[in-house]
This record gives sequence, C-alpha cells and structure tokens, in this order.
Amino acid sequence: MNTKKLLFIFAALLGLTLPALFLLYPRHVEIRDLPEIMKDRTLNVVVEFNSVDYFVSGDSAAGFQYELCKYIGKRSGLSVQIFSESNFSLCIKGLLNNTYDIIARNIPITSETKKYLSFTVPVTISKQVLVQRKPDEKDSAQVFIHNQIDLANKTIYVPQNSAAILGLKNLSEEIAEPVYIREVSNNSSEDLIYMVYGKEIGYTVADKALAEKVASRLPEIDYSVDIGFNQLQAWALRPSSPILADSLNVWLSELPKK
Repeated sequence: MNTKKLLFIFAALLGLTLPALFLLYPRHVEIRDLPEIMKDRTLNVVVEFNSVDYFVSGDSAAGFQYELCKYIGKRSGLSVQIFSESNFSLCIKGLLNNTYDIIARNIPITSETKKYLSFTVPVTISKQVLVQRKPDEKDSAQVFIHNQIDLANKTIYVPQNSAAILGLKNLSEEIAEPVYIREVSNNSSEDLIYMVYGKEIGYTVADKALAEKVASRLPEIDYSVDIGFNQLQAWALRPSSPILADSLNVWLSELPKK
C-alpha cells in the first residue's frame, strides 16, 4: 500500500490536515489477519454508539451493528470485543494500528476508498440527509431548506472528520455556491440532531436510518432533503487482512435475509 496515496485520500475524504494524518498511519505494524485473530480467539470491532447501531436497552446492549457482530461471533466461533468510538478518524487509526480488526459502521463504498481500505460485501444501502427543524412561525432564526439549492451560503454542522464532509463539498460544487461546513469535536451525529432540536444549531447531516429513528421520537425534526444518492455501505478492514475479509464476506452472505 502506498503511504502517501493513503494520506492524500484520507485528506480528501475526511477533511483532515496532513500532519494529523501522519499520526493516524503507523509505520511498523505486524500483520494481523484471521490466523492471528484465531490465535487470540478475539475479534476486535469498533462501532458508533447511537440509537440505531449500538445502544443499551435496559440491562442489555442492542442495535443493528451489535446484532451483526453477535452473528459474526457465533458463526466464526470467536469472542467479539466491541469498542465504541464516534470519531471516524480515530476508528481508522485504531484499525491501522491493530487495535481494531473491523470498523462496523455504515461506511459508503466509493471507487477511491476501495483503493485504500478493504470493504466487506454491502451491509446496507442508505444515504445522507439534511436534518433541520420543521417550519415554525415562532422559530424566526430558522430558514427551512426545501431543496439542495437552498443550502447555498448556509452553515452545516457535522461531527469532526465525518464521512458526510465529502458529500457536502460535492454538493457545493454542484450548486456552484458555498456550503459552509463546521466540524464539531466530541459530538456524534445523533448528538448534533438533538442540538438541532434544541435550537443550538440550525442544520446537520446524518445517515437517513439514524435521522428517521431520532425523528420518530422528535416530530419537530425534518429529514426530507437528501444530500446525495443512495450508496452501498459496508464494514471496513485493513487491506492487509484479506483472509478476514474473505471470511466475513462468506459469513455476511449467509446471513438470513429478512
């Protein structure tokens, strides 16, 4: 793998500076593929804590990604150790330094990311949507966005190093107007949706499944404006773990369709 190319693609995708990216990329890391994982008997998976993918219900963990991880553990015979991390760049750092073996979240598959990260077969199909408050005459500070063109000169808040940044930059080019991106550290996509609801910020971007889930509890939230097209989304692995990738593809393909 070409280190310089990896750094530049992460810069484009995540909006990071090159000095920060050099910190993400370990120079000397031992190979950790399925044979090494089998020796440890533990598969280390990092997920995002939110009300769709991984959350606590009563005394038990639950969520879409959590259930998939349970299935993979049962199918592989491995113990699955789940870590929670919202910052995507830290997930990549942990993946590359062998802290994690899989990033189990809905990561869009693009021709560029496929060059530098290994992906499983698609896990979901979804899209990024704009999250805003519904029109309210008493909410004079809010300008309701009806379509993508209305986003010209608006400020969108996203988690730091969010994968949504690339989509917003592409949208800005398409409408030929600036769309200002404000990255927020230490806040997840779900946190920012609640900040929109609480009138702390005007707009954010989130995965449609997450926005739909939160909006079911907060009817004041609107997520009707798409930021991009439907995208295949999958789990990410190190390119140096091809045996694990092949096995995961088999196990995921065997998952009963609902």
